[in-house]
Amino acid sequence: MPCSALEPDPRMWNHIPMDSNFGGFAFAQTRADIFFDPTLKLENVEMKLDTRAGKYIRTFELFEKSARIDITQAYQKAEWTGLLQGTPASTSRNGLSDTLVRVAVNLYGAPPLHGKEFNAYRSNVTVETIVGSALTVRMPTGDYQEDKLLNLGQNRFTFSTQLGIIHTRGKWTTELTGEIAFYTKNNAFFDGNTLEQKPLYIVHGHLIRALNPGEWLALSVGYDYGGENTLNGVDNNDTKRDIAWKLSYSYPINRTSGFKISYL
Repeated sequence: MPCSALEPDPRMWNHIPMDSNFGGFAFAQTRADIFFDPTLKLENVEMKLDTRAGKYIRTFELFEKSARIDITQAYQKAEWTGLLQGTPASTSRNGLSDTLVRVAVNLYGAPPLHGKEFNAYRSNVTVETIVGSALTVRMPTGDYQEDKLLNLGQNRFTFSTQLGIIHTRGKWTTELTGEIAFYTKNNAFFDGNTLEQKPLYIVHGHLIRALNPGEWLALSVGYDYGGENTLNGVDNNDTKRDIAWKLSYSYPINRTSGFKISYL
């Protein structure tokens, strides 16, 4: 499956005006080589995954701090091809992915401001530090079939706690986020098995360069460790040690809309 934990997304802690609504639509193409446990007798598996996602963001004030809630829902089309017991085989899935809900609060910096007051504050800031915390919940709403090994949904909850800090000096911004993901059991894993996963530790780093108002370029790096899987109480000894990098570019179309393109 795609390593969804390692999707380093810059500007998660940015200062934005209160009582505002934001909406977005994304399309992603994923191409990957997938390696399975040899006992499954699957070899040379390649995946093609098309994702269409919508996101809604609402900002609000919480305990005199700036806060936000993000809701993301995607529809995915996936195709796997490879060798099953040495014979060419393929399968596909279409449906909803798991729903993501993230609630974030800026603990330091980024005061809760509105409209003209927010614009006046931002226009005078050249050096700034923001510290934030968040909780992300991945809910088991995606398409899932317990008699299939390959699914779009995970049939379990994932709770991710995050702590992040960003520092801006002029046109340059550095951002660092630490995260721990906790997983509930999947009691309906393939072929009647029970799948458990230990916590996964993740760190994301970003270097962002502001080019013009609303236009920026970012280089991101992510690393994770842990997350061993246990099947029916037996440890798979599959500790993760993954590295990912991402290049992002954002361009404003007008005062209320823009687009971003990324390569991960």
